[in-house]
Amino acid sequence: MPKTQAQRIVLATHNAGKVRELAESLTGFGVEVLGLAEACPDLAEIEETGTTFEENALIKARCVAGIAGLVSVADDSGLEVDALGGAPGVYSARYADDWPGLPGESRDQRNIRKLLHVLADVPEGKRSCRFVSCMAAVRPDGVEMTVRGLWEGRLLMAPRGENGFGYDPLFFDPVIGRAAAELSREEKNARSHRGNAVRALLARWREFMRP
Repeated sequence: MPKTQAQRIVLATHNAGKVRELAESLTGFGVEVLGLAEACPDLAEIEETGTTFEENALIKARCVAGIAGLVSVADDSGLEVDALGGAPGVYSARYADDWPGLPGESRDQRNIRKLLHVLADVPEGKRSCRFVSCMAAVRPDGVEMTVRGLWEGRLLMAPRGENGFGYDPLFFDPVIGRAAAELSREEKNARSHRGNAVRALLARWREFMRP
């Protein structure tokens, strides 16, 4: 593929933190990472109609690659709870949208409140779960790649910690003995599903970008 395209990629997110993290990871590959605000400032929110993390990541990456004419990378992630047959899965971010919110409650807090309610009668030994992150990379010429990262754990009976976001206060990592919301950013990146997905992406990056 043209050299100019190989030197610039678009991360399909408006999250500046995600853009910065991927840019730091790809430093040794000589590429510049752009966010949607720079590459596609007028792009409306992309509707995620897939039923799997891979499908949703590819939907976003294909859309942005087609509009920007550059390599695009997108991720889709969520929480799978074994006692719930893998739910909330791809619906993790909007899991409790059907629940009325409490005064001052954030969306994340409402999701946690619903999950704790649904699992109220599930004992500690049956609360296994995992965070899943799928990353998709799409070239303008149609070449595609998907990778997956996992983070195995179990759900606590009550939230712990002040860091992170989403379900982090409920997710307990038995290997290090702390909740995700009790970890520093560096500790979380070393263990997390997204960190594992990024490392899997980087392991295949040179092959993916080969003309």
